[in-house]
Amino acid sequence: MNGIVRALNISTKKGVVKTPVKQAVFLVEEGMEGDAHSGPGKRQVSLLAQESVDKMIQATGLTNLTEGIFAENITTEGLELHTLPVGTKLQIGETLHVVSQIGKECHSGCEIMKLVGHCIMPKEGIFTRVLVGGIVKPGDRIEVLENESVF
Repeated sequence: MNGIVRALNISTKKGVVKTPVKQAVFLVEEGMEGDAHSGPGKRQVSLLAQESVDKMIQATGLTNLTEGIFAENITTEGLELHTLPVGTKLQIGETLHVVSQIGKECHSGCEIMKLVGHCIMPKEGIFTRVLVGGIVKPGDRIEVLENESVF
C-alpha cells in the first residue's frame, strides 16, 4: 500500500490555512521546520488525503478547497489515511514517521470551520511523529512499512 505526497503546506500561525511549499525539512521529534504546529509531542505533523477533500467537494459543491485549507502539513494521494492504525510507520521521502493519532477534536472558534463550514480533519486527518528527519517534496512516495505499535 503506497501513496504520494500531493502537497506540502506550512503556516507560521496556528488555526489558519497553510501555504503550499516546494519542499520541507522535517526534524526528528519536532515536525515540519518553520511550521507553527511543530514541536515535541504526539501531533508533530498533520496529514490529510486528497480523496477526503474530494469527498467534501462532492458533498458541499465547494470548489475552493485547495491543498492546505484544512491546515494539513502533508496532502496525500493514493492512501486511505484514516484507516491506518496508530503505530503504522510511513516512509515519506527521506523521512520516517509513525502514526500517532487518528482524527482530532476541533476547538470552538476554529478558523477552518469558519472558512469552510465543515472540517474533515476530526475524522479523516491523521497525525505523525517524525522518527527520521529529512527533506520531503511533492511527488515523493509514501510507503506504508509496518503496523507495529512503537508507543
